[in-house]
Amino acid sequence: MYNVMLFLHVVGAVGMGIYAILPFLAKRFKQLSTPAQEGLANGLVSAGRIGQYALILQLLTGGYLISQNEYKVSWMIVIIVLFVAIGALSGIVQGPLKRIAVAAASGQDASGNVSRVQTLSVIILIIFLVIIWLMKNPWFK
Repeated sequence: MYNVMLFLHVVGAVGMGIYAILPFLAKRFKQLSTPAQEGLANGLVSAGRIGQYALILQLLTGGYLISQNEYKVSWMIVIIVLFVAIGALSGIVQGPLKRIAVAAASGQDASGNVSRVQTLSVIILIIFLVIIWLMKNPWFK
């Protein structure tokens, strides 16, 4: 059972990879034409949803994996807070992405939403990298 959960945990980590490339894709918004911005925004909304499902998979499989070893409570709390933070921010970024798609479809300016997506995506990337580092270097009792 441990190996199955570990495999699913790795699959979830790969699914969360969208958070690693999101800032680089969001950077392209200002270089694209209006119809292309709409397509990119819709694609990032779909990819963000996949990342959120992967995040749920990470929480479920990670809960099982934590129960199989002796980790410090402080490490577990930090991990849970970071996962909640990345989940919240990835949900928050969905709103501006949807507004970019609507603005692009109607030919309006969406530069404020583009800046917000770029800022939030960089914060999400930083949290994602911290999570990866903490997963690689857990604190044991």
